[in-house]
Amino acid sequence: MPEIRKQNAFSKAMSRNNNRWLLTYAKIMSNLSNKKRLKIYRKLSALLRNRFSLMNALEIIYNGISEEGKKPNDPMAIAVSVWGHSLQEGHPFSDCLKGWAPIRERLMLSVGDVANLESALLNLIKVSEGSTRMIRPIINAVAYPAFLMMMSVLILYAIGVYMVPPMLGAAPNIVWTGTAKTLIDLSDWIQNHWKLAFSILPLLGLLIYGTIGIWTGRIRVKFDRFPPWSLYKIFTGITWLLALSALVKGGVPVSIALTSLRRDSNRYLKERIDGALSFIKNGDNLGQALDKADYEFPDKQIISDLKVYSELDNFEDVLDKLANECLEDSVYMIEQRAELMNTIALLCVSGIIAWAVFGTFDMQDQITSAMGKTR
Repeated sequence: MPEIRKQNAFSKAMSRNNNRWLLTYAKIMSNLSNKKRLKIYRKLSALLRNRFSLMNALEIIYNGISEEGKKPNDPMAIAVSVWGHSLQEGHPFSDCLKGWAPIRERLMLSVGDVANLESALLNLIKVSEGSTRMIRPIINAVAYPAFLMMMSVLILYAIGVYMVPPMLGAAPNIVWTGTAKTLIDLSDWIQNHWKLAFSILPLLGLLIYGTIGIWTGRIRVKFDRFPPWSLYKIFTGITWLLALSALVKGGVPVSIALTSLRRDSNRYLKERIDGALSFIKNGDNLGQALDKADYEFPDKQIISDLKVYSELDNFEDVLDKLANECLEDSVYMIEQRAELMNTIALLCVSGIIAWAVFGTFDMQDQITSAMGKTR
């Protein structure tokens, strides 16, 4: 009888939420609500640890989110009701999340369908939280320098349009030299090409953003040593290592784990996984394969460690420890590079302002000198 009641609970929820647009909206919100999904996973893991069945756990979570059915249209309540309904129909839990969560989350939870779902959930939470910890300093590393560089363009525009022309009008026949001449040349250029001046940085940002995950080849390996590509390499490398360690700890062989992670990867990561897989198939361990692939991925130190650890009997435990240590080191490294990028951008803005001030003083000196000669 209790099982029939649970089935009816999810069936009633599905009948109330059969609107196609409502389901589409709920799917979008579920995919975007990373924190809410992780909160559900955390509750689910806790309930499973206390010997609740998966169906019971989902019903308890659904009742909590929907406030005992009073808010059935909450996106996450709809998501959980769909998961429960799919589970009733005999689908594995990872398949129940199809369309409601990223592919990588489903991949990591598929290990739990055949082994220990509670551990798979905890590993998934660890990987997601690790990724979030790196995203914040990366945003800071990119956003503030970009803001300062746009401020530099605005300063140059203001100088070229509002400050230099009146001074030129005061002394139209002077042959300008030195810093004053460079300031005037800039004024002429920015008045004629102001649209280009304001669009260069945004277009460059869009170009980098659009290609950073698909640009491959040996030239990319060299660019990966410099920001912003180096920040992307750190983020991708540590996220990949965390996911790999979670799968290996769940009992998945390294080669199969790499193949599984490849399915959810962009061209950049696929190239690096394919390079490692080709050598693993020839009998090399993970560290040796990454070294021979010669992409310096995730980085040289991690590769050196993996060459040693891959030979140990407790490799899955050591890999898990290494991934967590690398996460801590990477967050610190990203923060350090963010500070460096911020400092460089600040120095650029200061240099532009100083150059404009010196150029203005030089123009005034040349105007004063010219007026003195005419007397």
